[in-house]
This record gives sequence, C-alpha cells and structure tokens, in this order.
Amino acid sequence: MKYKPADNIQDLQYFGEYGGVNPSISDSSTYTFLSAKTMFDTFEGNAEGCYLYSRHSSPSNLYLGEALAAMEGTETANVAASGMGAITSTLLQLCQAGDHIVSSRTVYGGTYAFMKNFIPKFNIQTSFVDITNLEQVEAAITKDTKVLYCESVSNPLLEVADIEALAKIAKKHQLTFVVDNTFSPLSISPKELGADVVIHSLTKFINGSSDTVGGVTCGSQEFINALRSVNDGANMLLGPTMDSMRAASVLKNLRTLHIRIKQHSKNAMFLAEKFQQDGLRTVYPGLKDHPGHETFKRMMNQDYGFGGLLTIDVGSLEKANELMELMQEKNLGYLAVSLGFYKTLFSAPGSSTSSEIPIEEQEKMGLSNGLIRFSIGLDNDIERTYKMMKSCMQEVGVFN
Repeated sequence: MKYKPADNIQDLQYFGEYGGVNPSISDSSTYTFLSAKTMFDTFEGNAEGCYLYSRHSSPSNLYLGEALAAMEGTETANVAASGMGAITSTLLQLCQAGDHIVSSRTVYGGTYAFMKNFIPKFNIQTSFVDITNLEQVEAAITKDTKVLYCESVSNPLLEVADIEALAKIAKKHQLTFVVDNTFSPLSISPKELGADVVIHSLTKFINGSSDTVGGVTCGSQEFINALRSVNDGANMLLGPTMDSMRAASVLKNLRTLHIRIKQHSKNAMFLAEKFQQDGLRTVYPGLKDHPGHETFKRMMNQDYGFGGLLTIDVGSLEKANELMELMQEKNLGYLAVSLGFYKTLFSAPGSSTSSEIPIEEQEKMGLSNGLIRFSIGLDNDIERTYKMMKSCMQEVGVFN
C-alpha cells in the first residue's frame, strides 16, 4: 500500500489561542517566565511546552516542522530560514574535519559550491559521482565517508535517483543517507524508501507563492535534537532561524500542496508530450524514454504525477534567451529562477542556478548552453499555453 503524505498533513489539527482555525502566531523573540527555575529548566531542555528564545524554537516554527515531518514520515523536523540554511547545517552536523561525502554531481548550484569550495576549508572533502551509476557510487566510498547525498530529482537535469538502491548502499557502509526532495514533494517520499534525512527548500513548491524563502530538515528525533543543541547544534549555533510570521504563512500554503502538485504535474506532462512530438529535445521523468522513468514510477506516490519541472534544449544560449524574453513578453511566465510558482518560470540554468558549477563540469554532466528549465505553472487551459509557446518558438526559429 502506497504512502499517503497529503493525508498525514490533513490529519493534523491545530487551534489558535482563542479557538482560531489557524494556530496563533508567536510574534516574540523572547519569552517570559514566572519563575527563575523554569527559565533554567527550559534552557537545559527539561521544561516541556516552554519557550526561551526564538532562535531556539518558537510555536510557529514547531507547528510547521511537525506538519513537514508528518508529510515526509519522519519523527520530527526543524525549519530554517532558507533551503541552503537547512542543507549546510545538516552537512556540518554530520561531518567533521577529515570526513568525506559522496554526492550526486547534478545538485543545486549552491549545494555544489558549498561542498566543492566552502567545506574543504574545514578538511571535509566531497566526491561527485553520477548518482544513477550505482557501481560508481559505491566505488567512491572510502573509510572516511560519512554521508551519501543526492536529490530525488536532480537540479537541473532531472536525473532520478534510485533511492531504495542507494539506501541499501548507505546502510551497507554505515553512511547517513541525505536526500533533497525539493523537486518532488508528495510525489516521492524518500524516508519511506530508506533515506535517513530529508531536506526541502520550502521556497519552492511547498510554499508555492514565491514570497518567502525557507528550508527544512526532516529526520529522527535524535538527529533533530542534535541540530538544535545549544552546545554543538549547527542549526542552533549558525542561526538560520525562520521568522514566525513566515513559518505561519508556509504552513497555510502547505495545506493546498496536494492540489497544486497534481496540477503542476498534469500541465508539465501535457507540455512535455507536445514538445517531444514537435521534435524538441525534451527531458521530463514522465516521458517513457526518460532514463529514470521506470525508477520514478516504481518509487512514486501515484496521485501526484511526475512533478512540475521539464527541460528543453533549443541549441544555444542566444536562442534560449531570445525565446524566454519573448515568452515573458507574451505573458506566458517569467524569466526567473526558482520554481513552484503559480505562473510558469523559465531560466537557462547554465548561466543562473547552476552557474557555480564550472563550465567543464557542466559539459561533463550534459548541461548544455541551450538548455531551458521550465517550472510549469497552474495554468487552467494548458492547451492554450502550449499553442502560445509553440508560436513563440516558431517566431524565434527554434524549429527548422
């Protein structure tokens, strides 16, 4: 029986301080105590339900974390002020000087830059591998490896990680398996497939309105407690704290995620099939010729489709820019980074979200200059959208 993540979110019920249908927002940075002893006990982590200081925790952040943990099927979760705040804190909590990470080579540019350029200062090294080549993954593991890291669906090439197989490798070598599930919330549930830690950039589909940034780390109670430790917790000491107002806003939007993901996926599937029929080099996990199609199909929670991301290759950066500018002019979406908005967003990742990855590395992984990444919106009439997009492509000469 397949996992039902949206049901877990729906089954959570919160009441506001005065009986409101939304939980009350705690708009305070610090909290008062009726006794000094309670303050001491709270600081030591021994006073259930009491709050000391909002960098430690706040009611709004804990409500959101609880809902996201329910969605991913983990014991608990800790929210952060950005996706990178969640990623960097998680990796720094898991690794120390001399440790090694095996990571997918196709990850978000900021994640790649952190692993490649930043943490080597602390003598933490990373081997980047083709995550779809299980032999290559296992061959990269050394006696110092502590973490196996990947994205469920990679940014921006949409490679699909076989999470079940990777989890077996991680378990065999006693590694912590961390999966960034930003591109496939609800569609894929990494914890159910064997992941130890699940990360999201809440900025994207989960929030869905492109009005805030946020992140979350979902995992065991023991690991999240370690992240929050006042003595050596990375989320505590590095201070990537989410604002309570933002946490409350994301929680409200989370409740419609299942409806939005279904529409994103439906629209993306329609466009991917049409673009492919038109002879465009189209990459979308829902297409049968996608190398990861069967893997995604085996892992997926059926109701939510193959996600809202697709790519096409128009041959050159100049052609890509010309097309994107025209599509924006025709009100088909925005030439903008990020994803999960109600309008379609498009960008050339080689010169934007993956620009931190050196050109030679981009070429090795197949990230071409003419690649356009689409985050397909919630358009009501997707056939109308397709016709308008095709007209733009014809106007700039994408078709021969």
